[in-house]
Formats: sequence, structure tokens, C-alpha cells
Amino acid sequence: MESVMAVVVGALFAASVYMMLRRSLVKLVIGLILLSNAANLLIFTVSGLTRGKPPLIPEGMDLPAGGWADPLPQALILTAIVIGFGVLAFAVVLIRRAYEVVGEDDLDKMRSTDL
Repeated sequence: MESVMAVVVGALFAASVYMMLRRSLVKLVIGLILLSNAANLLIFTVSGLTRGKPPLIPEGMDLPAGGWADPLPQALILTAIVIGFGVLAFAVVLIRRAYEVVGEDDLDKMRSTDL
């Protein structure tokens, strides 16, 4: 399962880099979305996928009887999702405002307006 996830994460990183290197601002935002999803999947894959196990140890026990899932990657992913959504919302608003002012989506044409 980890090898399949490694291929998926690699493909998402490659697609996100490709999209961010395009000249369109909309494709840049799509690349940012793919990059944040790839980073989240990478953290999950590296931490080890544990299914059906509780992330917390019951009160009064040192270790759970049936194993447990590490709660740290779950907390990191939750924080990354919230931060990624905030960055995405800011980028969408910034791109919309830039399009209203310049009237172009192409980054090369936007550069020519810096006189």
C-alpha cells in the first residue's frame, strides 16, 4: 500500500509543479491545491497508515490492548488543511483583484504593465 501511495504522491507533486510553472494564474492556484494535497498525503504515508485503531489511549492504561494510531500526523494534517484553505482563499481573492485591474490572466502580459 505504501508503494502505491508513494507513486500517487509523486504524481501529485509532479502535476502541481507542472501547473505552477504555467503562465496562467488560474493554473497556479490549481497547482497550489495539488501541492497541499500531495503534502498531506506524504505526511500520512510517511507516518504509516493505521486503520481501525484509536488515536488515544484509554484512561488508566499505559498502552492500548489492540494497538493505536499516532495522533500527531492527524493533527498536522488538520492544521495543514486549515492553513492551506486560508492560503487558497487569499490567492483566489488576490488573483481576482489582479485580473480586475490588469484584465489579463497571463503572467507574461501582466509583467509588461509594470511601467
